[in-house]
This record gives sequence, structure tokens and C-alpha cells, in this order.
Amino acid sequence: MFGHIMGLFSNPSREWEKIRKKIDEGNCSVIKLVLILAAIPPIAGYIGTTQFGWHIGSESVKLTNASAGIIALLYYFSIVAGIIIVGYMIHWMGETYGADAALPQSLAVAAFTALPVLLVGIFEIYPVLWLNFIVGLAALAYAVYLLYTGVPIMLKISQEKGFLYSSAIMAFGLVALVSLLVVTAFLWGSGLAPAFK
Repeated sequence: MFGHIMGLFSNPSREWEKIRKKIDEGNCSVIKLVLILAAIPPIAGYIGTTQFGWHIGSESVKLTNASAGIIALLYYFSIVAGIIIVGYMIHWMGETYGADAALPQSLAVAAFTALPVLLVGIFEIYPVLWLNFIVGLAALAYAVYLLYTGVPIMLKISQEKGFLYSSAIMAFGLVALVSLLVVTAFLWGSGLAPAFK
């Protein structure tokens, strides 16, 4: 499945077809891909927040190793869980849109759509807010493009239904993100805030 990464950046439509064919033949492991690539942002974030820190004025603000480690683990598990939950949601909504949304195809849509965001997680190694924001925004835009390109191909539906289906997936993703932010704010307010050096 790693061989498809470059293809999704050079010719997404053709690569989605190849991914669909490989999944139909049973020659893929999307979960392994997710488990490996989901580690990029947490590892880079751990290194960035403990070694470099954020620069606020002339000071550098760093997290303790223990605090950053706990956050990195929670970050990793939330990424993996998020992709799997979105995959199940795509599978669950398939009947509504008349899609061939078998679970492997649905998980592949969720995993490969998240790919740009996971890959640019490497920029967290040097936590500069404006740089991370710009790179993250570009990755998010490309992820949306991959979603709208991949849904009709992977789930064998028309472009019109694919647009509606993709929009429903986007809405679910936004609600899930806001929910995660609320849980994070609640946990930090309950005494589980990060510890600084």
C-alpha cells in the first residue's frame, strides 16, 4: 500500500483505481499503513515540543519528556481511532448513497484521504505556528481534494452522488474534530494539562 503514496500526489484518479483493484483482489493492508503513518505527527510533535519548543517572544517554551510522551501517545491513538471511525462511518452511510461501501474500501478512503495531513506532521518537529498552519492548511486542502476524487472511484458511484457522499463525510469529520477539541479542553481543565520545563 505504501507504493500508492506518490501516485496519489501525481495522478490521484488513476491511483484510486489501482487501490480499488488491489483491495478487491484482497492484496492490501490498510490498517498497517494507518498504524505506521499515524506515528509521524506524534513522534515529530514529541521531538519538537521537548527539544525545540515554541518561541513566545524571546523565550522558548518546552514540555517535559513525561508530559510530551503522554500527549504523543494520546495523539497517536486519537489519529488511529479517528481514521477507523471515519472508515466505519463511510461504510455505514454507503447504503444511503447506493454505494458499494464494503468495509475495506471505506477504510481505504479514510486512510488515504488522511495521508497528506499525516505526512506533513513531520513539520511538527520544529513547532513554528505560522509554518505549521500554512503547511497544515495546504495538506488539508489536498486531503479534501483526495476525498472528493476518491469516493466515486472507490465506492463505485456517480460523480453527483460522490459529491454528496463526500460532503456528508466532511460534515462528520468536522463534528468529530470539534468533539475532540471539546474533550481536550475538558481534560486540560480537569488537571491533565501539559507540564512545562
